[in-house]
Amino acid sequence: MRGRQVFMETLIAHGVDRIFGNPGTTESPLLDSLLDYPQLKYIVHLHEGVAVGAASFYGQASGKTAFVNLHVAPGLGNAIGMIYGALKNNTPMVVTAGQQDTRMRLRDPVLGHDLAAMAAPVVKWSVQVESADELGPILQRAFKIASDAPAGPVFVALPINVMEQETAIPPGRPATLFAANHPDPAGIAAMARLIVAAKHPTIVAGDEVARAGASKSLEKLVEQIGASVWFEGLRGRNSFPTDHPAYRGTLAFDAPGVAKQLAHNDLVLLLGGPFFEEVWYGPGSPFAAGCKVLQVEPAAPRLAYNFAVDAGVIADIDAALQALGQATTGINHTAVRARLDSFGAQKQADDAAQQARVQKAWARTPISMPRVMAELRAGAPDDVIVVDETVTANLDLFKTFTFQGPGDYYSGRGGGIGQGVAGALGVAVAEPKRPILCISGDGSAMYSIQALWTAAHHDLPIVFVILANREYRVLKHNIDAYRTRFDVKSNKPYMHMDLNGPALAFAELAKGMGVAGARLTKAEDISTAVAAAFKSGKPHLIEIEIEGKR
Repeated sequence: MRGRQVFMETLIAHGVDRIFGNPGTTESPLLDSLLDYPQLKYIVHLHEGVAVGAASFYGQASGKTAFVNLHVAPGLGNAIGMIYGALKNNTPMVVTAGQQDTRMRLRDPVLGHDLAAMAAPVVKWSVQVESADELGPILQRAFKIASDAPAGPVFVALPINVMEQETAIPPGRPATLFAANHPDPAGIAAMARLIVAAKHPTIVAGDEVARAGASKSLEKLVEQIGASVWFEGLRGRNSFPTDHPAYRGTLAFDAPGVAKQLAHNDLVLLLGGPFFEEVWYGPGSPFAAGCKVLQVEPAAPRLAYNFAVDAGVIADIDAALQALGQATTGINHTAVRARLDSFGAQKQADDAAQQARVQKAWARTPISMPRVMAELRAGAPDDVIVVDETVTANLDLFKTFTFQGPGDYYSGRGGGIGQGVAGALGVAVAEPKRPILCISGDGSAMYSIQALWTAAHHDLPIVFVILANREYRVLKHNIDAYRTRFDVKSNKPYMHMDLNGPALAFAELAKGMGVAGARLTKAEDISTAVAAAFKSGKPHLIEIEIEGKR
């Protein structure tokens, strides 16, 4: 059996049915074998970063270990940023790249480099296969490491000559693992005592809640103990219903900001996340003095990594939440009811404030972000999945759209832009029966605009909405923050942060890649255009001119 056969059959044994890739010469063994393995569908991309971004979101949406095939050193280099995003998003993913013939290693061949060393900083494990005898065992280990909690990408370099070598070592096969940890009863009891004693508990729900399918258990616990719920500033999934009265929104990007939001809480339960990804340094702790901090993680590496905790438990998130529910039945139900009532009153006030915000901004031109989100929601189907890279419009998105389950919302982590337009491809491949709405800013979209060609090529009926304010708005906000935080006295303009001269023409870009496109400048046209785009059943791009930084 040749190495390439071992390779393909190992993928099939591990449940791979999609290969996300950008073809190249050193990938010839894989590409030439595809006709022999029709159960493996190749999703072709025009840029390696787009392939990885799509695979990352596919892994999130499908629950499978995503598989990517890239091309030698420049191709891997093109993909590094998106691999970083997958690492931060904890996507289980095996990334491979074709490597030059090892017999030319000392000749410095064209496109040759140490691929394993290039990938190592942004993956959980990085290795080059040195003989066909290693292919099955290395790939078997790669799939295992990628899916071990906390999940993440691994990298395997595949020399072209190794893929053509003969071997008697069979394809790697997956182990049958039962990896869900049951929580330590002593740990649950310690947590329960602190929760019952708390007067103002809150929960920060990380992405692991969604990945564990634990949203319903979280909702039940929240209503039993009367806790509010926050998301981190950056999150990839929706771990709690955003229309629930206990939902409070997203946390700030610096410790003082988080501390201000949690100042009233005497107990914080951290569930399944890195806690916290900050943008700006700020002194102090995010928790008030005397606040009890609890944490549940599916594996040890993140537990008490950034903060000392008063009780920490390693367990399957859903099992831990159910155990906490059983252990806190003796809580003061009168106090719980009062807290839940106060959350309901706060939500009504927040909803009223958002409606007032929308009405105040309704007639502004260019179109305001609150108005855009209201019109998008009106035109989108009820069961729409939102792939989000709105950045500065994110607040209005979450106050307008309601996300019930973990499969309703996907976004990128780590701060690298371009993940949304690329990631929408992967979500569409994983969820072919649900409508997909990808919302991106114009600056972010240009990092992976080649994704439109893949959407057309594979007939993925995604509606891409590009919010065009002709600027890197977030950078303008950040330079304001920089000047304030570092006491820089300046009235200078925002240098190199405007995207005009020439203005980007997204509708024309889309048409050039086979996607129908339109540019809208009037708010009253948005909902109709969005509804028509979904009805077409084809990929479609809508560019909307919106207001810039005010």
